[in-house]
Amino acid sequence: MKWQYANNTEEYMNPGHLACPGCGGAYAMRLALKALGKNTIVVIPACCWSIIDGPFPLHCIKVPLYHTAFETAAVVASGIRAALEVKGKRDIEVLAFAGDGGTLDIGIQALSAVCERNDKIIYACYDNEAYMNTGIQRSSATPYGAWTTTTPREDFKKERKKNITEIIAAHRIPYVATASIGFPDDLIVKFKKAKEAKGTAFIHIFAPCPTGWRMAPELMITIAQLAVDCKIFPLYEVFDGVKYVINYQPKNIPVQEYLKLQGRFSHLTEEEIEIIQKEVDFNWELLVKKAKG
Repeated sequence: MKWQYANNTEEYMNPGHLACPGCGGAYAMRLALKALGKNTIVVIPACCWSIIDGPFPLHCIKVPLYHTAFETAAVVASGIRAALEVKGKRDIEVLAFAGDGGTLDIGIQALSAVCERNDKIIYACYDNEAYMNTGIQRSSATPYGAWTTTTPREDFKKERKKNITEIIAAHRIPYVATASIGFPDDLIVKFKKAKEAKGTAFIHIFAPCPTGWRMAPELMITIAQLAVDCKIFPLYEVFDGVKYVINYQPKNIPVQEYLKLQGRFSHLTEEEIEIIQKEVDFNWELLVKKAKG
């Protein structure tokens, strides 16, 4: 498949980084910076990217980077934006780039406050569906049925995944979107739209983790595409909290085709897979109704 934007020659990451092979979070950052360009300041809380970037002065990101505490990515980005406004520097983007643990769980209070104020930042959650950096513990982004080190095979996670996209959309900020590294052009276009938003923009990125998902690293893109095509992770946008736009029509592939490639779901029975399928179908129908208005 040919990509119009993902293959451009602009690179704001150095070749060397400390991510695991097949890391979706590393590729997500690379694509985001292609979209935002060199006039960007990145804020990273405690997460995999605290390690991926490497130790100063050998870090891999070529733009200014601020490491901060687990729960403070959004508010630190907001503070940097305020400082830039005081200095009259309005041509610099501020990107908070956090994992699902630092977004759906530990950092949701700061993110909600930023959304309520509609501060001019971009917040991106690269979602690998668990606390991968600290040992693959479950987060509220971990889906029903998944193995983690705190939800082992016989006691897999029984709760559904928290819908952070809808939670943030409920704040009625200017721009909310989902994106997948399996569709890089779509991801880049959405970051460009976020750049133009008149206030807070939030992008929820599907970012597979081969280590935590017990999958082959070379399947990173395949898994990311399957998640979209089986409707587990649909691609859509929400403008001002009310206008829904579906960006891609899934191929309606059964969820089993997605699940069977990942060891974290290998313990599931046919009945449990059917539970997942019904939930996915319900969520898709609900999204379609919202898009139709």
